[in-house]
Amino acid sequence: MKSKLDLNKIERPLIIAGPCSAETEEQVLNSARLLKEEGIGIFRAGIWKPRTRPNCFEGVGREGLEWMKTVQKETGLQTATEVANVNHVFDALKYGVDILWVGARTSANPFAMQEIADALQGVDIPVLVKNPVNPDVELWMGALERLEKAGIKQLGAIHRGFSSYEHSIYRNIPQWQIPIELKRRMPDMPIICDPSHICGNRELLQSVSQKAMDLNFDGLMIETHPTPDEAWSDAKQQITPKQLTHLLKSLELRVENPDGISLDTLEDLRFKIDQYDNEVMAILQKRMEASNGIGQYKKANNMTILQSGRWESILEKHLAQSKDTNLSERFISKLFKAIHEESIAHQTEIMNEKK
Repeated sequence: MKSKLDLNKIERPLIIAGPCSAETEEQVLNSARLLKEEGIGIFRAGIWKPRTRPNCFEGVGREGLEWMKTVQKETGLQTATEVANVNHVFDALKYGVDILWVGARTSANPFAMQEIADALQGVDIPVLVKNPVNPDVELWMGALERLEKAGIKQLGAIHRGFSSYEHSIYRNIPQWQIPIELKRRMPDMPIICDPSHICGNRELLQSVSQKAMDLNFDGLMIETHPTPDEAWSDAKQQITPKQLTHLLKSLELRVENPDGISLDTLEDLRFKIDQYDNEVMAILQKRMEASNGIGQYKKANNMTILQSGRWESILEKHLAQSKDTNLSERFISKLFKAIHEESIAHQTEIMNEKK
């Protein structure tokens, strides 16, 4: 089987759209027809739905693959669906699904990923891998590498956000630094954003989609449904095909290196940043030297490393200072907590040094 999509030659932005779940044949075909009218080329639908708890709608199963085949014949759209185990892979390939993706729960399981990779050995089909549910770039890379070793030449990543206990406006917190780090380590890997699962509600879709485009992501996977509020799963995060078109038209697409403009000003600013970064590194080195001196003093006087009152006063002082700057309290808190942790690590080493 050879798919028409070439992940190595994406025309940005690549758009994959369709309902969260295939519910009925009529719903699937209606969704596909409406998306075809809106100019979408890749149709997605969940055939198997991994649910957190039993007794929920877990997808129509293999029957839905017949509907996807009808979509291909009737509309010419390429089809995409999620596979979570070997049987899913074999069924999807048997029914001619064009593109596969692996979900967040599966990508977090190296055993499941290896089984899927083995099942896809030698198959020429695009495969997309969603980030694991927890923010672990190594685990994400490992899932992609297993497929790469199986000979999958068209690989892509999907950023769908990360689970968290902390309260957030998002269903899954974006933590954009994780896909940015993935791109740094795997620069040729296409990355698609799934704003539907990041947001969990349709009101935030536009802003998250724009953020993904500003970060130079290669495309978007957005859940669409003819009647979203009546959807059998994830109703709040789905939009109509018409709303999808409106969203896509609202996006401002920027380019990494525009033609015909001088980059002198940009290079000057980058030069300044490099200088400031060098100064920051030098100051941090001096701070650690002072911290080492404190460690030596505490060791000589049999004092504990952690001085809670002192640390709290430092953090409070810098958080108060941040109000007079354009630096967020969140950034200042993370920065000084990281510096404090490094200082503790240095002092611990000093305490453990043998005389």
